Formats: sequence, structure tokens, C-alpha cells
Amino acid sequence: MKIAILSRAPHSYSTTRLRAAAVQRGHDVKVLNTLRFAIDLTGDLPDLHFRGRPLSSYDAILPRIGNSITYFGTAVVRQFEQMDVYTPNTANGISNARDKLRATQILSRHNIAMPATAFVRNRADVRPAIDRVGGAPVVIKLLEGTQGIGVILAPQAKVAEAIIETLHSTNQNVLIQRFIAESRGRDIRALVVGDRVVAAMRRSAIGDEFRSNVHRGGTVEAIDLPPEYERVAVRSAQIMGLRVAGVDMLEGADGPLVMEVNSSPGLEGIEAATKLDVAGAIIDYIANEVAFPDIDVRQRLAVSTGYGVAEIVVNSGADLVGMKLGESGLGEKDITVLTLHRGANVIPNPRRGEVLEAGDRLLCFGKLEEMRSMIPNRRSRARVRKLPKDAG
Repeated sequence: MKIAILSRAPHSYSTTRLRAAAVQRGHDVKVLNTLRFAIDLTGDLPDLHFRGRPLSSYDAILPRIGNSITYFGTAVVRQFEQMDVYTPNTANGISNARDKLRATQILSRHNIAMPATAFVRNRADVRPAIDRVGGAPVVIKLLEGTQGIGVILAPQAKVAEAIIETLHSTNQNVLIQRFIAESRGRDIRALVVGDRVVAAMRRSAIGDEFRSNVHRGGTVEAIDLPPEYERVAVRSAQIMGLRVAGVDMLEGADGPLVMEVNSSPGLEGIEAATKLDVAGAIIDYIANEVAFPDIDVRQRLAVSTGYGVAEIVVNSGADLVGMKLGESGLGEKDITVLTLHRGANVIPNPRRGEVLEAGDRLLCFGKLEEMRSMIPNRRSRARVRKLPKDAG
């Protein structure tokens, strides 16, 4: 396999370990500075140049895109995707994970438990938002902060209001988040590769510090991750579109609470804590998956006129409830069910004998007119009226 590691820090621990793991397994590996690429859209096929010359072919890339170059870095990754080069982390996945608000919105849509969070901009909305997340103390997070930078614990509501007002005055966007006191300055980092957690560690803050990041002086220890935490970590990474990710979770009173999904997790802390070859697990996964590059399924499936992708919800009392999928009549309407979402579970390629339940969400591909007929009518868009005679 010929693999490129996209990194601006060739001598960092993570990049060095990934390169060494690839070489050890007999792969041809290059570390390429992400900023030295040029996207070529002049020809018939998508292409890339590197250092002013046409890029040679690669089987896979491993993006290590820094926060400061997210826009350009994801553009380069997206171009590799258009060239059908395998990447474990898609451009969309990296973009989604990098924006804390967008990541929270996506995960909440899929019922991933997280600390109560609010996002406001108007000064008058700040105090109600603090009350909604549970009141002081609250955690205030800059949307673009990393490694614990831009994370502030406000002990009183008035202090929180003052901090948020100050940050808003400098055009900073912030999240207001419930402080999880029972976590006691500790969190869990699970390193997800593919559909499993390959290593996990607990990070603990030092002294009065509530942030447990290693960069803030936190200590680490290897742990055996409970099954519930592993399921949440893997599902969170997959929801974000990431196959290699660090998922940070708090130990809440009722189970795991996801704080963040990191698309370029550092390897030094977790390899030191667990003594596991995490870099090797990542390279092995890429080697196994290189023949299956990620594609934009919706884009590919929607190119046929009259066909597309839609989600059909099985409502309570509907004719489909209690009916086997093979007897639902969807096949006769030229509708194929790609996945069935039932609560927190996802059933890919559901069998004809699967019995439909109220609340099931069916991700389907087929004739748009037929699928529209199965979706409850929404209020029709108001017609554009003519201007009155006495207008302006």
C-alpha cells in the first residue's frame, strides 16, 4: 500500500509513530505538508499538485489536519475523495468534528448523551440559557478552542454573564454547558479505529484544575472501558463520519456523556498509558479498508432523474406498523430500504422478515414521487401574491 500522511508536523510524536508503523508493515509511506498541495480543477478529472508538480498516485491518505488550516486541509482531503483515494476520516467528518456547535447538534440528533448545552448570542438570552443548562457553575467553551484552551469554569451566574459578554464583544462564539460535578475533574479518552475501541485511558486533572487535558498537566492511566462506554464512543465517531477518532467522555451519574470527538487525536498520551501499538492498529485498519473509499452516497444515488434518497418514519397507527418489510409494498413501489433506524440501533440492509415498529425510521432509495406520497403532508408554501395597486 502507498499511503500519504497529511501533516505539517513531520517530527511530532503522532506523525513519527504512524510513519514508523507503516514502514514496519512494509508499506510505502510519505509525510506530505498539507499546505503544499494545489487543487487542480482544470482537467477532465479531479487532480492534485504537490510542491508544483503533479501528485503521484496513492492508495490511501491519513489526514492530520490542524485546527488552524481546517478549511484548506478539508478541501485537500475532499479532493482526494473525488479521486477515489481512501481516507478513514472524510472532509465532512473533520469539518463536523472541528466545529463544537455543529458536532453537538449532530450528536444530539442521534440521541447521544451529552452535558446540557446552550448557544446564544444576544445578551438578554444569556441568563435564561444558564438556567436551562442547570444554573451555575457552568462551563463556557470557545467554539474553536483546542487542548483545553478556551474552556472556562464560571462559579456564579453573574461571573458567567460577564465572561460571555466580554467574549461576545470580541466576536467570539461560545457554548454554555452544564458542569458535571460528579466527574471530579476526570474524563475518558477512547481511541476509536473502525468499529471498535483499540485503547482507552482516564485523564485526571491536577489540584484545583478542572480540565483534565494532558497539555494542562493532567495525569493518565489505562482503563478497561465498560461496554456501554465503548458503544457510545464507536457510535459517536461513526455518526460524525470518522473511522479514526478520539472520543472524550465524562463519567456522569447515569452513564457516559460525550464531550468531544477529535478527528486528529494525539497518540503519545494514550500509547504511553496503555503500552499498546495504537499507530499500528490505525495503519492495519487502513490497509484492510483501502479498497473501499468513502463516497457521498446521497450524491451518487440522486443523479438519476426522478430517483433520490429520503427518510420515511413509521408513525404510530400507520398501516406499516406490525407488518414485515417484505410485505410492506415498498419493493413494488420501486423503493429500497438501505437502513432501518430503531431508537439507538441501526439495522443495515434490513431483511424482508423484519417486522416494522412505530417510530422506525427507514432510509430509502427509490422513486421520489412514491416516497413523497408516504410522507405526511406539510403545510404548503404560501403562494406569492401580486403587489397591491397602492404599493410603493
